[in-house]
Amino acid sequence: MRYTRMPIEIESPEEIGYSTIRYNLAESSIRDIPLGELNLNLNDLVLSYGHHRGHPDLLDCIASESTVLTPADVLVCSGAASALFVVATTLLSEHDHLIVVRPNYATNLETPRAINCEMSLIDLTFDEQFALNIEQVRQAIQPTTRLISITNPHNPTGTVIPETVLNELVALAEAYNCYLLVDETYRYLNFQTPLLPYLAQKSKHVISVSSLSKAFGVPGIRIGWIICRDASLMHRFLAAKEQIMITNSVVDEQIALHVLQHQASQLAEAHQHIRTNFALTQQFFAQTPYLEWVEPTAGVVCFPRLKAGYSLNTDNFYQSLYSAYQTIVGPGHWFEQDKIYMRVGFGYPTTDELRTGLQNIERCLEEHIKP
Repeated sequence: MRYTRMPIEIESPEEIGYSTIRYNLAESSIRDIPLGELNLNLNDLVLSYGHHRGHPDLLDCIASESTVLTPADVLVCSGAASALFVVATTLLSEHDHLIVVRPNYATNLETPRAINCEMSLIDLTFDEQFALNIEQVRQAIQPTTRLISITNPHNPTGTVIPETVLNELVALAEAYNCYLLVDETYRYLNFQTPLLPYLAQKSKHVISVSSLSKAFGVPGIRIGWIICRDASLMHRFLAAKEQIMITNSVVDEQIALHVLQHQASQLAEAHQHIRTNFALTQQFFAQTPYLEWVEPTAGVVCFPRLKAGYSLNTDNFYQSLYSAYQTIVGPGHWFEQDKIYMRVGFGYPTTDELRTGLQNIERCLEEHIKP
């Protein structure tokens, strides 16, 4: 494995220091919560090894969101990041081929590269509203294709792939005997529409990955999961998990279970905050003369770009935004895109923080931009 540090991690708020940031518009989640807000007593919890697949009650809780899935279709991992690592290292080798729809979460690109897996990239474009062209995916398939990798809702644009296109992707995976990996980390952040069902329930050729990190304010407990109806493949994923971590933290799993058992009230509150901040974000992009966006339909991020006709020293802009305005966003290079793009998160900040952070972006652009 040839590991490379990813810019999205090197430049993350936790790495540069939360105390140095006043207006954090780089996060793709809601605000982190203190443990005390959960009113959870763990005093009687025995700190033993946990269940290798995940606590049975937690497996039941995850599977209960579907009438098709069973607990045997679920494997709980230490966050979605480790779940994605398990999938990649189980299915891919230097002799295999992977199709990745980009932009994408960096792990979905860098782990296959560390394996030295051959990769075809399907680039979504702003001018096409970041819509996925199914024919491009079809043409990229090779005899050695093992995996097609997408995110839905999409990171970093906040767009959602229509069900008709998802069905076509599932049919491609079945026809060519490969797997469709759907990073569904943002599924609980569908604040305008009902919760999307896991795509994995449609076919044994689909692998869904999700977690609690983005929608519930608990990224510190590191709980995510893999869902797949292929029993043989799930056995291999379990073997990988056992060699990497054996089990998850029993503390983390009990907190996760509590969160999921109370998800309705927590999501209602989170979605109301997101809708308020989303309206403010809509207003900003309707008025700014410098940036344009594809309006997101889910999640808590958007991926605007500098309008044509302007010139910007992006490195100076991002450095000044941070040092002079104590404001950060996610520069385009986090997602292997030009730095005239930026991921703006509107779920993490308070409404006042978001308002000021957006104003800071505007002011900083005014200082650095050239017609």
